[in-house]
Amino acid sequence: MTVIVRELRRGDPADAAGFARLRHQALPFMLFTAESVAYDLERARPDSHYRPLLAEEHGALIGTAQVGLVHDSPEPGQAEVNIYVHLERTGRGAGSRLARAAEQQLVALGATRLHSWVLDSPANRAFAEQRGYRAVRSAHFLRLDLANGTLPPLQPQPPGVELRTGADFADDPRPLFRLDAATLLDEPSDIDREFTDYEAWLTETWRHPLLSHELTSVALVDGRPAAFSAARTDGGTRYATVMTGTDRAFRDRGLAKLAKNHSLHRARAAGFTDAFTGNDAGNEPMLAINKWFGYEICATEVKYVRDLG
Repeated sequence: MTVIVRELRRGDPADAAGFARLRHQALPFMLFTAESVAYDLERARPDSHYRPLLAEEHGALIGTAQVGLVHDSPEPGQAEVNIYVHLERTGRGAGSRLARAAEQQLVALGATRLHSWVLDSPANRAFAEQRGYRAVRSAHFLRLDLANGTLPPLQPQPPGVELRTGADFADDPRPLFRLDAATLLDEPSDIDREFTDYEAWLTETWRHPLLSHELTSVALVDGRPAAFSAARTDGGTRYATVMTGTDRAFRDRGLAKLAKNHSLHRARAAGFTDAFTGNDAGNEPMLAINKWFGYEICATEVKYVRDLG
């Protein structure tokens, strides 16, 4: 069997749909749609050199790779490559061909360190380690059964606290950008990032087709956004919180939990049946909060890095 690797064709609905389908099969706890795949490619920053790859065998798409530079890192040469192959098409060389093409592409762009997420299984970890990658940390995917599970009851809003939705900031989302940027500083990461570009945030976050303004919850203290839970949906029955956090000035008041709980209740009322989220394995406070909501770990991934040169 001959496996070829090529770039995802810009403006090709079949390629975008195929990429989304393969990612959903490999990562059913993350949200992908053909629209979101096409959007990410069309709106990618030029300095990210984002070039998703597809592996194809006799006309059938069997593997994917997300490939690009980390454009918002103050440390040059940081790059990302994430590879997933259809579970029934492994062992045919697709993963190796995708990795080789991605690495060659990134080396030509001046990459000096490659970052890759790998699902935690012996075969996947061996694949990464055989290519010179080393494990640095892990993270969990979590699932909550919204259809049959029991959510904690809605808490009363403390004095001075108001709950709003992302839709309430449609005319001016800049306060949410400032809050998002502030909370990102506390996110576990192996890459330093400079989160200062409002226009880029509008494109990559606020206008992203998966983001639900209506289900995103924001807790305001005396009129100032203090905590939030950002929600994405796939247009069907799947919902995910992709960022939940609190400004450091308002910590230890339960505001993030308050915002997320309201978002979850609204999601269930809207007919969503599965809720997903993710946490760094060492983020015990957030893991405890999600356990309180009823989330259970459904998969684990490992971050691998490879230094070049």
